[in-house]
Amino acid sequence: MLQKSRARAGHDSIIPIVERPARNALACEAGGSGAKFYMWEEIKNLFFGSLDMRFGVWLTVAFVAGFLIDRFIRSRSAEKLRKKLDKGDKAFFQGIQHILSNEPDQAIEQFTKSVKINSDTIETYVALGHLYRSKGDIERAIRIRQGIILRPNLDKEIRLRAIFDLGLDYRKGGFLNRAISAFHEVLEDDPNNVEALEQIERIYEDMYDWEKAFKTRESISKLVKGDHRHILAHQKTELGKIQEKNGDRASAEKSYKKAISIFDKCVDVYLHLGDLYFSHQEHKKALFTWKRVVDVAPQFTFLAYKRLEKAYSTMRNLKGVEDFLRDSARKNSDSFTNLALAKYFYNKGETDSALNELNQTIKSAPSFLNARKFIGEILLKEGRNEEALEAYKDLLLILDFPYLKFQCSNCGYRPDELVWKCPQCLKWDSIDIIKPSSSDLSNGNVSS
Repeated sequence: MLQKSRARAGHDSIIPIVERPARNALACEAGGSGAKFYMWEEIKNLFFGSLDMRFGVWLTVAFVAGFLIDRFIRSRSAEKLRKKLDKGDKAFFQGIQHILSNEPDQAIEQFTKSVKINSDTIETYVALGHLYRSKGDIERAIRIRQGIILRPNLDKEIRLRAIFDLGLDYRKGGFLNRAISAFHEVLEDDPNNVEALEQIERIYEDMYDWEKAFKTRESISKLVKGDHRHILAHQKTELGKIQEKNGDRASAEKSYKKAISIFDKCVDVYLHLGDLYFSHQEHKKALFTWKRVVDVAPQFTFLAYKRLEKAYSTMRNLKGVEDFLRDSARKNSDSFTNLALAKYFYNKGETDSALNELNQTIKSAPSFLNARKFIGEILLKEGRNEEALEAYKDLLLILDFPYLKFQCSNCGYRPDELVWKCPQCLKWDSIDIIKPSSSDLSNGNVSS
């Protein structure tokens, strides 16, 4: 059954439920077919035990098996099931066994035999469609889905599910406009279908149509409880980036400010609004905007510091930069702040102050590669070669310990760099910074 509301995004398919009365009826009527009933139970247990493995192969396995059970049991009485078994159609059950063994090719072969024996079994065609999609044979999956939809006297719920699945096939095949049309067709009969809305939103994001993605998320927020502000703010920010790239500064600034009004803790919007101001020589506005990152998310302040380096060669009066850095150090004294101050002092010609900041950074964070690298560069430029040699010896010891690692708090995915939306589970703002533990550093014999 299509779910009409879900609190979570990120699923391509629904979770079918095997009703207990139907399951008991199957056990009673099957009689001596205890092994087959045990197989049903094993499929059910496998399915419900696989919910946390969202991105493993068992997700496809569990879905197909669960869907088959749900449709097969609820679409036929136990008496019809017994007649089907008596008729000798073993292929259907063999196909399920191949699914459980993760053997899609053999499962397709058996299900194909099954529909030749009994072409009325919609659930078998549905399973074939899913299997072909999982194998990447989108053309066959689409043909099967279209065949289901064209069947006369088809149950409305089954038809809607087939249209939804057709949309998934289109999306995987890259036919994005056709996919949107399919999901909109589902919404015509079921306006509150969150699954269809979520799929449409993802497609618009893939197409960089952030305005439509934003409007779709607004519709979702009316149906699903929870805080959607951070998603809406990111979508407005992405729209602003497109507008800025196209040279429409006024619209970009408007989108950025709208994002802030929606959710004032969105780090990305402050960074890019500051960039917009800086590119138009509005340095004070840029510094003020970047400084907001320190207030809303101190752990991401280093992103603002990267931008400050551009100011060293552009701004005539660097007093604002120094005030920014010192204020940041007072509010959030961390290694990135010390490094930023060191770079500022060195560019200002205050070498000793820069080295002091770097030494302080290394004492508090021995694995901070960028600080060790910079201190070596300064020493070499100053002709202090022996000190530089010692610094680089220490550097070699911690090369295998990157100071910053990132991990998604939702699915555990570890991207190589910071992103605001997880590439795997597609959650916004789920990427956290993971710093090496003290045990990691001691085990690696990191020198301080």
